[in-house]
Amino acid sequence: MTIHRRGFLAALGAGAVASTAGCTQLIAGSDDDDGPAVAGETLTLTTTTSTYDTGLLDEIHTGFEDMYGVSVDAVAQGTGAALESARNGDADVVMVHARGLEDEFLRNGYGVNRRDLMFNDFVIVGPESDPAGIQGMSSATEALATIAEAEAAFVSRGDNSGTHTKELNLWEAAGTEPGGDWYQETGSGMGEALNNASQQGAYTLSDRGTFISQRSEVDLAILVQGPIEDGPEILANPYGIMAVNPGVHDNANYDLAMAYIGWITSPETQDSISGYEVNGEQLFFPEAVSEDPDFQQYVPEGWSSDSADE
Repeated sequence: MTIHRRGFLAALGAGAVASTAGCTQLIAGSDDDDGPAVAGETLTLTTTTSTYDTGLLDEIHTGFEDMYGVSVDAVAQGTGAALESARNGDADVVMVHARGLEDEFLRNGYGVNRRDLMFNDFVIVGPESDPAGIQGMSSATEALATIAEAEAAFVSRGDNSGTHTKELNLWEAAGTEPGGDWYQETGSGMGEALNNASQQGAYTLSDRGTFISQRSEVDLAILVQGPIEDGPEILANPYGIMAVNPGVHDNANYDLAMAYIGWITSPETQDSISGYEVNGEQLFFPEAVSEDPDFQQYVPEGWSSDSADE
């Protein structure tokens, strides 16, 4: 997935298509003239701290709630916790950003109808003094290996979130196993991890959106860019959305979940995501709408007909 800013389609246009946009019409009808049949219901969305803390969901959810006369209960957790809540039947729809964990969730039958939703990227941030000397490195793994070699302070979320999962993947790719006094796991959300790193003069991995939204409150700078600013593609950060399988949890509000998926992947809402800014900077880049849409049915990465026969 190449997500360089210069290649992004900023204008979604009338010709753009979303393959589930029509889902917003599935339950908009009513049994009478009083409004949608789902009016008064609540959709439970488990999602990452990054989508919540950046203010994106507060900005866009009013449109969905007004359309259907419903409310959205957005529960902000790390990706691992968000998926676990859904496994336990405590969610209707899930919005997360760790493809490997999403694939496992789908393979095990807990989720259905996954869609690519949007993306931003990860960045390595740290004090402007940059004691490990990683600023401007073109390799994220080399930067982490350099931090480890220097035993420079590093704050890890340590919470099985999408960001933590990416961080662990990067350490593995770097051939480095972090540990020791210089490496601190906080078990916290992204905002708290950034605050801890700022207070300690430490490095951390952050999604770009959360860092932008909190940059004025922390004494940290982006030292290694992600692919949005021509950094390494390994720092790409795609988000997906999927409904909880009503065949596993019959309490899941599948109709409302699919209406939500159709709404959030529609051209209008994708345009709202594209237009959402903090301090003049775009935080998320829509991915559900394309001038050249791919309508292939989603299957987990690495799956093939051959593997299904094994």
